[in-house]
Amino acid sequence: MSVLLVLLMFALVMILGHLFKRGEQPSATVPTESARRVRPLIESKFGMDVPQGYCFHPCHTWAVDEGWQLIRVGMDRFAVNLFGRIEHIDLAGLYRWVRQGQKLMTITVGGILVDLPSPVEGALTAVNRAALENPELVTTDPFCEGWIAVIKSHCFATDKKNLMHGAMAAQWMRDSFVELREMCSQSPVLAQDGGPPLAGVLNRLSPELRNRVAKVFFLAVPVVPAQPTNQAA
Repeated sequence: MSVLLVLLMFALVMILGHLFKRGEQPSATVPTESARRVRPLIESKFGMDVPQGYCFHPCHTWAVDEGWQLIRVGMDRFAVNLFGRIEHIDLAGLYRWVRQGQKLMTITVGGILVDLPSPVEGALTAVNRAALENPELVTTDPFCEGWIAVIKSHCFATDKKNLMHGAMAAQWMRDSFVELREMCSQSPVLAQDGGPPLAGVLNRLSPELRNRVAKVFFLAVPVVPAQPTNQAA
């Protein structure tokens, strides 16, 4: 009887030990908005700085694949340079489904509203609340701490075909700066040395030129919100 009891105790210890070890096994975790961002490596091509692994939508939003079908997105340096000081970022609702090229966010700058599209299709699963509360993060560090959202995308491989990356992205960035300089050649708001335009160019242009620039680079015409009127009681 005592031998049987010892054997049962031994078996119980073995089972508990096995379960304990299983509980200690490291499990894979899905990256979240609270995970610390890894600063991307920057390549210089055609005089443009391009973060490795990033893909760019023609309307100047970016996407980077972080695994688990999670795509982190934001706006590129060309866009933030045009905007200058961003006053507010209004983002699509959490868990909302957005299509590639569909409006993802609205930027308020200098009293005007400009829509920017999503670079990929999927469900909005996380937002960078730090950037929404302090848009200066987007202006100063658009490719790292200034990211905007994370989108759960099952079709990034397909969406990527409509995006630019690598040397193609660098060439496109340079062409965008050249086109902007040509459009604004008669305006004093561009850098005199032929470099990137001064920060906040968009809001320094005449309304007609501002609308044209926004339509060319963002496929959206800026909206001037209607001012509330005081009606007599």
